[in-house]
Amino acid sequence: MSTARLLPRPQFYQLALRRALATCSKPQQASSIAAGSRVDDAESADNRTVAAMGRTTSGKALKVRKYPAFSSLEDERLYRKQHLAAAYRIFAARGFDEGVAGHISVRDPILTDHFWLNPLSTHFSLMRVSDLILVNEEGEVVEGDQPINAAAFAIHSAIHKRRPDVHAACHAHSVHGKAFSAFGRSLDYITQDSIRFYKSHGVYKQFGGVVLASEEGERIADALGDGKAAILQNHGILTVGKSVDEAAFWFLSLDKTCQAQLLVDAAAAGSGHKPKIIPREECDETYKQVGTPEKGWLAFQSYYDEIYAKTGGDFLK
Repeated sequence: MSTARLLPRPQFYQLALRRALATCSKPQQASSIAAGSRVDDAESADNRTVAAMGRTTSGKALKVRKYPAFSSLEDERLYRKQHLAAAYRIFAARGFDEGVAGHISVRDPILTDHFWLNPLSTHFSLMRVSDLILVNEEGEVVEGDQPINAAAFAIHSAIHKRRPDVHAACHAHSVHGKAFSAFGRSLDYITQDSIRFYKSHGVYKQFGGVVLASEEGERIADALGDGKAAILQNHGILTVGKSVDEAAFWFLSLDKTCQAQLLVDAAAAGSGHKPKIIPREECDETYKQVGTPEKGWLAFQSYYDEIYAKTGGDFLK
């Protein structure tokens, strides 16, 4: 007769629980990605940079999308303008439009001290390549027949002059960006997505009204520093990148990150629970996977594909 039949039912359950606890493995501690080998360690550098895996059963390596190579600077200029127009459409689709406020710029690859902007009175949702305005560093219109936003020039000209590594900048009055900016504080690293901005965002702790003075644009550039984003107190958010795709995705992500921060702050105030801050070591490692220019560019491509499908490529005209 088995032991189970000899023991009263409550004692049998206790014995079974003790046996289960005695034979189970010790609890595993969470470890950094650096602690073990990566599952994509056999991938190409391009794939590894964006944490992509692509190998068939026959051993064929599949390549992830990346910023294209161009046969001429004219081709790259067209590409940048097409993706700039797409970014405006995408911003409109997500409610980042508000009257004539907001602007996205991209540096011209031929006239590198010039950049493309939106005409002031064209709605984001109607933006086309043919609408875009090329301005020089004095603010003079070189191509196009419409005025630009003076505040846009003050901000973008300062950033493009200060940061030769930056080819695009985005600023719009998104709801969550505006709400979080009211606190004049930086983000807490409480989600994986927030780590995209780890040691890479600043705060402009001042409200100087509508940015019409060149000095105000310079102060915003100071707050941005060498990072990818800035929170402009009582104003909104701003992001930059090596491509318009990257800068636009950082903006999309930063607005959602501000939303998450606001929700967590409100929940913490109501419940008394404090959010867990991600440790520095994990932030350092995770940033390499989620915060690189390559990952920002790649993340935007699905939005580009979506707006192309929805509009039939109307923005390319």
